[in-house]
Amino acid sequence: MLGFPDYREPARRLAAAAGLPFAEVEVHRFPDGESRVRLPAGLGERLILCRSLDHPNDKLIELALTASAARELGARHLTLVAPYLCYMRQDKAFNPGEAISQPIIGDLLAQWVEALITVDPHLHRVATLEEAIPVRQAQCLTAAPLMADFLARELEAPVLIGPDEEARQWVAAIAARAGLDARIGVKVRHGDREVEVHFPDPPPPGRHLVLVDDVASTGRTLEAAVAALAATRPAAISVLVTHALFLEGTLERLRQAGVAHVWSTDSIPHPTNRLELAPLLAQALSYPSPDLMGTTA
Repeated sequence: MLGFPDYREPARRLAAAAGLPFAEVEVHRFPDGESRVRLPAGLGERLILCRSLDHPNDKLIELALTASAARELGARHLTLVAPYLCYMRQDKAFNPGEAISQPIIGDLLAQWVEALITVDPHLHRVATLEEAIPVRQAQCLTAAPLMADFLARELEAPVLIGPDEEARQWVAAIAARAGLDARIGVKVRHGDREVEVHFPDPPPPGRHLVLVDDVASTGRTLEAAVAALAATRPAAISVLVTHALFLEGTLERLRQAGVAHVWSTDSIPHPTNRLELAPLLAQALSYPSPDLMGTTA
């Protein structure tokens, strides 16, 4: 398995969980912003690349360079493990003239790798991951079981909160596994940073509420949900997300809004990481498709 410096420790944990040797791609950034990558020798014909694709533009170029270099070194089958998959949210033209980035980036990735594994991708207007990323093999995993087990250890019967309809699938999966009560909010977006959330069926007072979502970037939706939930007099409000993008200032705003805990998976390295994805990803590498498993690196 090959990792990259920005995602070194999660990739190491995945290699260990999957029983694979680990090596790292050497990445050098020139003063003008160009990148040089260097791969170790002796990689074999089947290779697994592990890199999360947050802040993706440089990473996509480096991934293309790495895939090309791997082919030159003899690789015939490349699997990309990208716990966070970029450019999935722009799946239609919301305004005239906009590029629809999801299929564009999906086609690029399919040119570089034969197989892809990711976790909780933002797929709302396509039915399957293969529609967005047309690789030969695609596995779309969910962190919901890990989240359910984590909450069972951390809290006593919290109420799960989905800030909007898009979060319903994660909330429902976690609630079903953990046997928890859940509520879903209604979101009205007035712009990239202006969001209103209300709850037609508010949670009962005095309970610990856990807001669950797939991606937290600006945090405006979560912030609006916290403000609406404060009126229900909760015992506490916490946040649990798969992908902690948390752009500058987001975490501090959530703290100021009264959020007690913020937890995330290690799909994106962040101080809020509490759930490791390595066991989930390792299982996907070995089952049900052994063809995804690398043999030498």
